[in-house]
Amino acid sequence: MTDLRSPLSRVKGLGSAKDGTSHFWRQRLTSLLMIPLVLWVGFSLAALPVDHATLTGWIQQTWVTVALTLLIIVTFYHAQLGLQVIIEDYVSSHSRRTAILLLSNLACLLLGTIGVVSVLKISFGA
Repeated sequence: MTDLRSPLSRVKGLGSAKDGTSHFWRQRLTSLLMIPLVLWVGFSLAALPVDHATLTGWIQQTWVTVALTLLIIVTFYHAQLGLQVIIEDYVSSHSRRTAILLLSNLACLLLGTIGVVSVLKISFGA
């Protein structure tokens, strides 16, 4: 098999990281998981009366708590994957790219955790 890389890229060890395909499929899988969850949340909220007690009672149902928690986790994981691609493609400085990736990963983790904890607090009536 012929190596089509430039001599400089061979010396630097540049080439396929062998991670692009799994990243691509994880992003597609999370988007497919979000479709029914987002439709369910949208139609459910549209059908509910707009008051605190009804919404709290709805969230306290076990299956709703599980579905909302799953939606939050999948949404922020999908966001983290998408942000990673954008940052890697458009931030040229290695140190700046690393810092921004770290901050975006921490932001997704923090916001996802806040969302899950909030749903669980409402669910358990705390």
